[in-house]
Amino acid sequence: MTQDVQFSAEANPFAAAEQVCATLGTLTDALFDEHTSRHPAAALSSLKPAEHPAAEALFGLPMAPNGPVHQALDRLGTVITAGTARPGTGARVADRVTSALHNRYGGGAVRGAIADRGTTSAALFQLPVTGEFADAKLRPPFAPALAALAAGQQTRRPFELATGAGAEVRLVVPPGFHALTSPGGPAGASARTVPALPHDDDPTTDGDGADRATVAAAAELTGHLAEVADELFSATGREPRRDFAVISATLTDLLQDAGVRYAGVCALERDGRASEATLVISLARHPLPITALATELATVRRHAEVWTVLLPAGPAAVLVEGRTVPVPGALAADGQRRWVVTSAVQAFVPLPDSGTVLCAQLSTARPEDWELYTEAFAELLKSIQFGWDGEPATAPGAPAPTAAPVAEAPVAKEPVAEPAAEPEEKPVHLRGTPVRIPPADFNPFAPVAEEAAPVAAPVVGEEEPAHRRGTPVMIPPPDFDPFGISGTPTTTDEPAAQPTGGTAAPDPFGTTIAADRKADPFGTTVAAQGPAVPPQPSTPPLIPAQAAPVAAPVVGEEEPAHRRGTPVMIPPPDFDPFGISGTPTTTDEPEAAAEADAEPEHRPFG
Repeated sequence: MTQDVQFSAEANPFAAAEQVCATLGTLTDALFDEHTSRHPAAALSSLKPAEHPAAEALFGLPMAPNGPVHQALDRLGTVITAGTARPGTGARVADRVTSALHNRYGGGAVRGAIADRGTTSAALFQLPVTGEFADAKLRPPFAPALAALAAGQQTRRPFELATGAGAEVRLVVPPGFHALTSPGGPAGASARTVPALPHDDDPTTDGDGADRATVAAAAELTGHLAEVADELFSATGREPRRDFAVISATLTDLLQDAGVRYAGVCALERDGRASEATLVISLARHPLPITALATELATVRRHAEVWTVLLPAGPAAVLVEGRTVPVPGALAADGQRRWVVTSAVQAFVPLPDSGTVLCAQLSTARPEDWELYTEAFAELLKSIQFGWDGEPATAPGAPAPTAAPVAEAPVAKEPVAEPAAEPEEKPVHLRGTPVRIPPADFNPFAPVAEEAAPVAAPVVGEEEPAHRRGTPVMIPPPDFDPFGISGTPTTTDEPAAQPTGGTAAPDPFGTTIAADRKADPFGTTVAAQGPAVPPQPSTPPLIPAQAAPVAAPVVGEEEPAHRRGTPVMIPPPDFDPFGISGTPTTTDEPEAAAEADAEPEHRPFG
């Protein structure tokens, strides 16, 4: 994969934002010097956003609801909000802002430009610049603050927005960064109070035909860039302020076209030496899931290190790599073109609309301060919060997809081989495993009604009601006799076994036992009180004489429910399996009758 492919807009939707980050690194290296006013390095690490009372409810802050805005909060930082619903009108304001700043500082030749060339543009300063791969040996380490993001943690649910608001993101930029983007965003992105213009025939435009909202956005950005330049170069003269403000203004349209919602530079002093960094936050369309996006980044960026982490806002991919950035001769103090090696960290966080990705990147040419900046970058990533109206993102010009309810797939009559289709990405609220929910009156323990007919086999292609779904089983009729002994006469050879009181209970083995007697499980009937009874001969139970043999089923003829089963042969009534029928019962004990009147003896085996 070549370097041009990595940073081309056709193969990389984040290429434009990466170009902005490289260009801002060029500005800090060329324009910042020993006279630049700097914050102490403790400004990045002294404040902890988690300790601020508003850190967990950024969507409760009163900010403009329809565009990117910046709002500075004491002891927290600058809260940035950006949305996908209203990116702005796209009006060009760079020329208007550049001319206004040039006049503000009294004119004159800006570094690298000719004063009488007319309108100042970024091309005069050989901007923007494009970064390239750095050698793998120059890649910065994956800092501990970034590696800690891979640990498991709880995630926040997106804040619910009104329908039509799209997806919105809010985060906190730590103190020490100076924003080069307007607090109100581009023209048409947020509601502004547009002042009345004097001597204006058309109340909606100014003298040159520009929209009043565009004029107001340009005026706001002009004042903001002048304020930043005065703060950064407060210890120097007019020329450094003019150069920084005018060159930054020429990049305004480039930032808007790249989808940049925030661009800032940082000037710090640490241990008596100067340190700089740049920060760019942008939104881009990228429908791949986070795992596929991380795989794509690891494949294209062969010199980078890519991790998949879990932020409070959701999963993200974090990339660390080294880049070489050119410094044009028009901006260099000595007029010679040179190259600067920078360390860059880039995070990709998908928005809940499954089509937009937040890209946050930080770069610095000071490798000795890498851990300082990555700690601040990790705190920025942990502060990200999302809001969403529930509508998935759609491609430009395509109709919005409608969420269809999860339905049961009908049973196909014949299997038809179809080509495997690529799975379609579902919105967040439809992901999961579909389940069947029983009706409200479903009772799994309800008995089967007696008059209910046998459950028939389901008809192919016909949907059965909820109470009929399941595996069909055969229910025997009420008069079904599984032992085939219905109507067997009750016989006994014991005169004493006749009931003398109570109700007789049926014996499944053909013997009637009185209710006031005890049943011996070994085949002997013993009275509750009375003499012992000699055991009966072990003979099979009698077969009812009127039961006819079961005939074999006729092929093609449906048998009734009580006749269904496996045909078996039933022996005749006089069948004797032991061949001892008619043998008289004899005994060699003459005292058997006398012992019958005696006390019953315990005979556990009869």
